[in-house]
Amino acid sequence: MSQDSQRDWALILGASSGFGGSTARELARAGMDVAGVHLDRKQTMPLVEQIKADVEAEGAQTLFFNMNAADPEKRAEVLDALQQRGARVRVLLHSLAFGTLRPYIAEKPSDAINRSQLDMTLDVMAHSLVYWTQDLMTHGLLAEGGRVYAMTSSGGTRVIPGYGAVSAAKAALESHVRQLAYELMPLGITVNAIRAGVTDTPALRKIPGSDQLLEQAAARNPGKRLTTPDDVAKAIAALALPGTAWLTGNVIGVDGGEDIAG
Repeated sequence: MSQDSQRDWALILGASSGFGGSTARELARAGMDVAGVHLDRKQTMPLVEQIKADVEAEGAQTLFFNMNAADPEKRAEVLDALQQRGARVRVLLHSLAFGTLRPYIAEKPSDAINRSQLDMTLDVMAHSLVYWTQDLMTHGLLAEGGRVYAMTSSGGTRVIPGYGAVSAAKAALESHVRQLAYELMPLGITVNAIRAGVTDTPALRKIPGSDQLLEQAAARNPGKRLTTPDDVAKAIAALALPGTAWLTGNVIGVDGGEDIAG
């Protein structure tokens, strides 16, 4: 934790479960306060409240917002609240998993993805990384020593039934990471993508054939198990240390060797 009037915060987009929830807990253990953005209905709010309680049990402050992370006005609301807290965002984690899982071509045209669904998927899961980073810079919240991480997957280079829009979003996300890394490096801010192995999360369960994906990944992983959200959270916490200031513009695999095993 910083010793001056500003406090070090982690801003987690997609904080209510999976990678975001585990990373919130891990960065709180590392001494950061946590701001979380999530989109949940009443039935899943207990999960959010548990994450907040776990973070606060580590002595960290919390600010959680139940909102659409792709809404510019809502984004401004979050950043204004962080400014009022005297925050300095040390870590931004983009872990938004909200997109349309439909084929491009279908026997019934109404079953195929349409323009608004494709645009929404790319906007939420890829382009919003750029907009959040831009606005953090404009608000003076992200400065030298800052770390930006975006969750990608091997699906960005593979074909999976119904996954085309999300695959395109992951490919675009990795491109955004490279460009942001190039432009922010002179300011001492690093940007990297985290390519997690196949992980049993609520988002993955929405993919058609997810049970088969999980089974195949566990079988081929040299570690003989699936990646877990905690595996990824611990890696992000380690990568956020000051000694990684020269590590930027990469797609970093956190998968126990799953990707190299084919």
